[in-house]
Amino acid sequence: MRTIRASEIGTFQFCRRAWWYQRQGVTPENPMELAGGSAYHRAHGRQVLTGRLARLAAWLLLGLALVLAVAALALGWLG
Repeated sequence: MRTIRASEIGTFQFCRRAWWYQRQGVTPENPMELAGGSAYHRAHGRQVLTGRLARLAAWLLLGLALVLAVAALALGWLG
């Protein structure tokens, strides 16, 4: 039994003919454009990850600031 990869399912959902060609071993006529699209998607994925990490860091810093503010109030440092 042959393993079906997630990329094959994505190709099939996008274009059944492209999936069929891929299964027949037909090489695409535009490999440079495909490589450019793949590079764009990798770069975009890195940007999304960077944004998510920055948002997480912001929430963690906000939480730390709140904890420090409550601790300072409890110890009488702020009034």
